[in-house]
Amino acid sequence: MKLIDLTGQRFGKLLVLERVKNRGKEPYWLCQCDCGNKKEIAGCSLRSGLTTSCGCFAKEMRRKATTKHGLSHTRLDNIYYGMKARCLNPNEPAYKDYGGRGITICQEWLNDRTKFFEWALNNGFKENLTIDRINNNGNYEPSNCRWVDIKTQSRNRRSNHLINFDGEIKTITDWAETYKMPYSRLKKRLDSGWSLNKALTAFKMKNQYV
Repeated sequence: MKLIDLTGQRFGKLLVLERVKNRGKEPYWLCQCDCGNKKEIAGCSLRSGLTTSCGCFAKEMRRKATTKHGLSHTRLDNIYYGMKARCLNPNEPAYKDYGGRGITICQEWLNDRTKFFEWALNNGFKENLTIDRINNNGNYEPSNCRWVDIKTQSRNRRSNHLINFDGEIKTITDWAETYKMPYSRLKKRLDSGWSLNKALTAFKMKNQYV
């Protein structure tokens, strides 16, 4: 098949300068973008319209989308980058409990933060809430994340001690609240070897739990 000379032709923001070496059987062309960058691009990508810039156009569209949401440098933006740090940065103190355990971020959010913003705004994000993984061993992805207050999130930590009593499973905090008993007293009793039944129903003396 005769090679079609693309030199001098324009494709979107790209002006073809000259042909460069083939990669496999596909000829590549050195192009200059309107932004000033030069990039080698496959001829088929140019002719099909798949590539119309050096990549600056896509970056600009993402920037505009973020600006449209008005979420750059906001708390939600900080939450997004905090999530990435915990999962991807070994130097992050919390990495051992996230990335170090294999916790990842779905590709949709990882590749485009505006997708994360859209999910957050459509799924209950408020300034006083934090992102929480429903399954503590699961990843950051739409089906496993929700927005909760600090109290709810603290109860979803994998370090929490869940106790089955009378057919119900709750954390120590929840049992203390159910029986209107100070958490510290209940925790002390359980640590001393008391059964939960005895700890919860023991006689209250002088308005103090023993």
